[in-house]
Amino acid sequence: MYVLELGGQDDEFAACEAASAASGVELVAPGLARAATITERVSSLAYTHRASELVGTTDADVASARTLLSAAPIEREGTVAVRARAVRETADVSTQQAERELGQVLVDRGFAVDLDDPDHELRATFSGDLCALGWLETESVRDYGTRKPTDRPFFQPGSMDPLLARALVNIAGARAGTTLLDPMCGTGGVLIEAALVGARPLGADAQEKMVRGAAENLDHYAPDAAAATVRGDATHLPFPDDAIDGVVFDAPYGRQSKIANLDLDDLVAGALAEARRVASRAVVVGDRSWANEATDAGWNVENQFERRVHRSLTRYVVVLSR
Repeated sequence: MYVLELGGQDDEFAACEAASAASGVELVAPGLARAATITERVSSLAYTHRASELVGTTDADVASARTLLSAAPIEREGTVAVRARAVRETADVSTQQAERELGQVLVDRGFAVDLDDPDHELRATFSGDLCALGWLETESVRDYGTRKPTDRPFFQPGSMDPLLARALVNIAGARAGTTLLDPMCGTGGVLIEAALVGARPLGADAQEKMVRGAAENLDHYAPDAAAATVRGDATHLPFPDDAIDGVVFDAPYGRQSKIANLDLDDLVAGALAEARRVASRAVVVGDRSWANEATDAGWNVENQFERRVHRSLTRYVVVLSR
């Protein structure tokens, strides 16, 4: 059993992404989830910071955590360090006291403490009325989170930030050996993250400048990816049935389609139908929910999320399967 430390403010969305790299994911407290198993893909998640082998859970106070650790079997050797964290200020606890007292328990059990480069790190995470103790197993590598769309060689306003794009491709099933398509690829933010988690990214866009720009951005961030971008109509994709593993697209926001003779509703409906023809899984983002249109196109709606970006923009995320 494992405990996952989630990031962001939307735990349901973070847990949905975590399920792409772990099994049996279940929220247990603000910012915390439990998982039955994990895979190496945890290290590529956007909204899971860490996964630890669960020692146990108890009340959110230092005395209870100390009692739990004192009674727990520990089949480890080498040096240790204790890191304590209070999630979003939901627990009234001194993390310094927790580190000190839990560290003393480990010293009393024969371990040497090494705060700089320990062989094992015990994490004590306090959230609400729960404390989870776990031995750190893996951390997500989130250096891309500081990248900004404006850092790309080719930039256009409205580009999706890397953290959200990474989460979407993970939810859509991107991983080594899979192919992920964005049929409205814009500047290629989704394609970049798909490439960086090991998937083959394919992009299409109605505008030639976007096709060229996405290719330029892909070459900059993932030069070794077997990527391809083409000018194309999202409602008539140049791919055979079931040729794609997952589809992600960010529908146009409150504006007319760039494809002649198609209004926005017809564009998205057609894109949803085509996505279902070529893939068995999709994630659609927009400034409104496209769940009804997805259902009309034959998709099953697995999940829906609302993510507030700023006062005038809320992104709606719909997760689809067939």
